[in-house]
Amino acid sequence: MSITAREFLKAAVVPREAIDRFLDPDACNWAYFDPELGYLLKDYVARDGVDDCYTINHYLPTGARRMVNYADRPCRINTYGDSFTQCHQVSDGETWQEYLAAHLGEPVRNFGIGGYGVFQAYRRMLREEQTDCSAEYVILNMWSDDHLRSIYPCRWIQLPWFHNVIHGGREPFMFHANPWSHLRFDPDTGRFEECDSPCPTPESLYKLCEVDWVYETFKGNFDVQAYLASQGSSDADTVMLNRYADALGVDVDFGSVETMAAAGGALLRACSLRSSMYVAERARDFCQAGGKKLMIHLSYDDETVQRACGGEDRFDKMLVGYLSENDFLFVDTLQKHAEDFAQFKCTPEQYTARYYIGHYKPAGNHFYAFAVKDAVVEWLDPKSPAYIAGGVSLKDWAATLA
Repeated sequence: MSITAREFLKAAVVPREAIDRFLDPDACNWAYFDPELGYLLKDYVARDGVDDCYTINHYLPTGARRMVNYADRPCRINTYGDSFTQCHQVSDGETWQEYLAAHLGEPVRNFGIGGYGVFQAYRRMLREEQTDCSAEYVILNMWSDDHLRSIYPCRWIQLPWFHNVIHGGREPFMFHANPWSHLRFDPDTGRFEECDSPCPTPESLYKLCEVDWVYETFKGNFDVQAYLASQGSSDADTVMLNRYADALGVDVDFGSVETMAAAGGALLRACSLRSSMYVAERARDFCQAGGKKLMIHLSYDDETVQRACGGEDRFDKMLVGYLSENDFLFVDTLQKHAEDFAQFKCTPEQYTARYYIGHYKPAGNHFYAFAVKDAVVEWLDPKSPAYIAGGVSLKDWAATLA
């Protein structure tokens, strides 16, 4: 029997004790509430690293992850994105920002937050780039699943596999993905709308504990209906989804369980990639208005890298083509991985095991730092200390930035 919208959303109801703990400032939590972005990170130690080690994660009063290399020098590079920007599963000095900073001879600030989508990372960028941590050079990272997260009003709903992890007593408590600011595609206008969080206060989070509120609030959302279709559910609103298909230019067929499942996945993919194009435009406009320079990074999970190394087509051709055709400065690390894989005699699975433990292990972050290094070196003006002809003292280099 196919799942209904009510069954699906009932499974996403949050236990009240989970909200109690998430809002407790003295509890051992991974994250804490933010009215716009859903949550931000706090210091934590977790046994999630390479060789089953504990990783050590510190966050500065600014909200950035602790800088290690050249932290006493002026910082002109800020990075935004999800856990592949945050560098989940490694300790402070093992992030790709720190490997890159050590090589360049100047600091690289890390504003990554695990679980964010492209839109949420962009909204964090807007916030931080209007503070004393503002930087001239801004990197916005787009990871495999980030495109979808931008259009989720509450990503928790889309994480049924994660609910048992949260409730299993893991330390630190990993509750997150609560409602946040998000994008909504309007099929009548063909445009995206920037929407506020449906739970903008700590007290309002308790609505997530109410079955009827969760059902009535989210049942008609595009992401829920497209997900139901992707599961072949007879409860999916195909009339609504056909409107989205027409607006997005996606051919769909809801005539059978199999074609419905393909249609739901295709609609989610098309809408989410279009949302990242929207964010890219907004980010570029913001940076240009503020005299900043924008670089976009495309990063990927291990399964996507395996498929690329095996010669399969990539899922984000639409986005890559858009960035190229519209003269965005970007680095495609999927292509970097494919070029690197060609130097080995192993399977794609053996190749990704060198770099991934879910997220990048330290070796993966080292690979990533040097995969983007050439583009960053070419981008910066004046050059980093490591790339100034004849060499320069760090003191003299810092003076040139003043």
